[in-house]
Amino acid sequence: MRKKILFVINTLGHAGAEVAMLELFSHLNSEKYEISLYVLLGQGELVHKLPEHVRLLNTDYSDASVLSKEGHRNMRKSVIQAFFRHGKLFHKLGYFCSNLLDMLKRHRVQADKLLWKILSDGAIYQKEYYDLAVAFLEGGSAYYVADHVQAAKKAAFIHIDYGNAGYNRKLDRDCYLAFDRIFPISDEVKKHFLEGYPECESVTKVFHNIINQDKIRERAKEAGGFSDDFTGKRILTVGRLNYQKAYDIAIPAMKRLKEQGYALRWYVLGEGDERAALEKQIAEAGLEQDFLLVGAVENPYPYYKQCDIYVHATRFEGKSIAIQEAQTLGCAIIASDCNGNREQITQDVDGILCELTPEGISGSVAELLENEEKRERLAKAASKKKLEYGEDMKLFFALLD
Repeated sequence: MRKKILFVINTLGHAGAEVAMLELFSHLNSEKYEISLYVLLGQGELVHKLPEHVRLLNTDYSDASVLSKEGHRNMRKSVIQAFFRHGKLFHKLGYFCSNLLDMLKRHRVQADKLLWKILSDGAIYQKEYYDLAVAFLEGGSAYYVADHVQAAKKAAFIHIDYGNAGYNRKLDRDCYLAFDRIFPISDEVKKHFLEGYPECESVTKVFHNIINQDKIRERAKEAGGFSDDFTGKRILTVGRLNYQKAYDIAIPAMKRLKEQGYALRWYVLGEGDERAALEKQIAEAGLEQDFLLVGAVENPYPYYKQCDIYVHATRFEGKSIAIQEAQTLGCAIIASDCNGNREQITQDVDGILCELTPEGISGSVAELLENEEKRERLAKAASKKKLEYGEDMKLFFALLD
């Protein structure tokens, strides 16, 4: 008899964790495992990439991007439905208000963090019993698996710097104590998670993102990539338009580079809630033709292959799949010296770690623009990095033995 595995994820948009989950599915034998997926918000464009052997449990699902206008409407609808479903209105409201006050005291309100528990408690509950239930993201999916799924074993993946991302034990209601195994995706992610949950150390094991380097290299050969006739140097960044990715610092860095006379353009692949604010900042800096928000693309790999420098200047990271993709395709990489990034890059060996300031970013870009030999040396070293961790699957299968 096949063993039953349930995966739960918050959304199925085009982002690093979602891509990693799809790759993990390809390593699970459909003859041995019956795999089901529940998407908490019931939306996301990657639904069309699901393997045939994965059963989607959502009866009401939208393939609209969570970052589109339709996606925002669907999210508002889901929040309202979740608030009233299963009752417990005062309990949900009390949780929301208590944690909102804490965020206001810290001067950092994160609406998504406040709503995940409400969405979890107000989601459709699964009646089946599973051999293994997997929460593949923090927040809603972790709360849902901990509180509302019946399973012999439970596992949770951690993809972010737990504290810097805005999570804490009060917000989580100590949900991770309910899991038999916790999988941070890097050593630094593990370290920061255990600062919040030290008693989970014995069940916490690093499980690296699974990527298929051969597939990435093949897709980079497909038609696509830059379509303008620009003849200068091209900078590329791949990532959502949000606070974490620090585009508000990259824009003034680009302005400094233009003022210094460099012929270059900066292209950003990704979408997000900060688009309007960033477009305003770009216009105020006079960079409408120089710092381009291209939007989300189905196949970003030709862009990686064609760019001159890949920049990943973020405030914090877990372990960036975008950096792994850039390394796979032999990019010269500049990344901010922050949690996550510094674990993926060795300074001046396979990339540059810079200060997250306009001066730090622009100075590192200028260095590589002026030093072609170094740019090529870093790119070559990046392309040789070992990024596939097949042994980690043994940790996953051990939960099913």
